Amino acid sequence: MSTRWALSFLRGEDKFNYRVAGIVIRDGHVLVCREDDQDYVFLPGGRVEFGEVSEKALEREIDEELHCSGEVGNLLFSVENFFELSGEHFHELAKYYALELPVDFPFVTGKSCRTTFDEGHELTFYWVAVEGGALDGINLLPKWIRGRLGDLPLSAQSLIEDER
Repeated sequence: MSTRWALSFLRGEDKFNYRVAGIVIRDGHVLVCREDDQDYVFLPGGRVEFGEVSEKALEREIDEELHCSGEVGNLLFSVENFFELSGEHFHELAKYYALELPVDFPFVTGKSCRTTFDEGHELTFYWVAVEGGALDGINLLPKWIRGRLGDLPLSAQSLIEDER
């Protein structure tokens, strides 16, 4: 078995991260994930590994985290993001893709639809309404994505976001 190297490293309080995420929209709701008891949620996905194409990384992460396959669609956002989280200063490169899950993937609102475990962490997935401020109320990170989910682009957008 070959060694897997996530493209993420820490130098003091500075952290570089190459991440990929899926934007799953169903019936005006977006699928989000909460890890353990964090005070924020994020879109499903994870770190890209050395030598791995970002689309394949997203497929792998969805399989590992949601225990199902996902059909990766168009690249929606390519982002260089600067932010602080848990005392670390992040410089993150991220790719956000449209993502389709199987039709039998649970769709329930108001409670979790799936809980899994990955790398020693409990992951809980929820469907949250895109409109009406619900995304602010659950602290969806990164912050820049909140206002963009209601009107996804037809072609990829390249962004630089500084949330420090």
